[in-house]
Amino acid sequence: MKLTTLCYLERDEKYLMLHRIKKQKDVNKDKWIGIGGKFEFGESPEDCLLREAKEETGYELFSYRLRGIVTFLFNDEEAEYMFLYTADGFAGEPRLCDEGTLEWIPKKDVDALNLWEGDRLFFKLMNEERPFFSLKLHYRGDRLCEAVLDGRPLELLDVLNVDGEPSGLVRERGMVHERGDYHRTSHVWIVRRMPDRSCELLLQKRSREKDSFAGCYDISSAGHIPAGEDYLPSARRELFEELGILAGPDDLTRIGFVDSLYEGVFQGKPFRNHEKSAVYVYEKPIDETALLLQASEVESVRWFPLDDALRAAREQEPGFCLHADEVGMVGKYIAESLQKDREQP
Repeated sequence: MKLTTLCYLERDEKYLMLHRIKKQKDVNKDKWIGIGGKFEFGESPEDCLLREAKEETGYELFSYRLRGIVTFLFNDEEAEYMFLYTADGFAGEPRLCDEGTLEWIPKKDVDALNLWEGDRLFFKLMNEERPFFSLKLHYRGDRLCEAVLDGRPLELLDVLNVDGEPSGLVRERGMVHERGDYHRTSHVWIVRRMPDRSCELLLQKRSREKDSFAGCYDISSAGHIPAGEDYLPSARRELFEELGILAGPDDLTRIGFVDSLYEGVFQGKPFRNHEKSAVYVYEKPIDETALLLQASEVESVRWFPLDDALRAAREQEPGFCLHADEVGMVGKYIAESLQKDREQP
């Protein structure tokens, strides 16, 4: 277990960043980080902060703030507890740093640097003036595999390459939607066939607590694919969590994939959504009045004729957040299935 400090000096809407390029054997090789280092025997966090700042930059700090504690886990073996500071008051003559190259970077440009993915999270928290926080970051190699903020696990998603396959980069869900990163979701449409050979779709009304499209009618069940998971297990889990339906692997029929793009603003924040979605159909009989709805996700459910749902999607009716191409894909699958049934001897 290591105890360390990390500090970002602030001036004129810039952070003083350290580009770690001088040591060959360095876990932070080529990364941009702040200044800081390990506690020496008997030091308090502030003792370590002030000493490291003087040694690495030449500055003496006289105005600084503890922003949070970051717990790092590396490869399930090494643990580090880091006291994270910012400092806006300092004096002295700058000096060269033997750890790397120091450079003042505009805050708006920091995200474009080669950072640890977890560092992007605490930069976001600091820039939003989040009160004191505790952030746990678990890495295997360079890959972020767990993030927990103030005891609450954060959703991590695989960022995809242009070909729709995981790139190896894992990012927190909120940041994925801020940037418009390409990511995966699963969509399950619950269908019932009517005696007149028409069909209906069970749509869920999204909870008023949702961060996007709150209170709108949406796909029966849908969700993001957690980093490292595949489409079908995620689809089955979301169906159970949101509606209480325990579906077997053979109960869901995958009818294709859709690629969707959306840009908007929710709760005053930009929302950019680029999804590759696996689309499934579930046709086993259900009693909608007996479903166990996940209150934080689903307000209610309601059956809609397929044609009505398709019209709502095409006309972008208020209160619906459906994509016409996807509803049409479901309709095509049902029509082809009915045709096959008619052709059976």
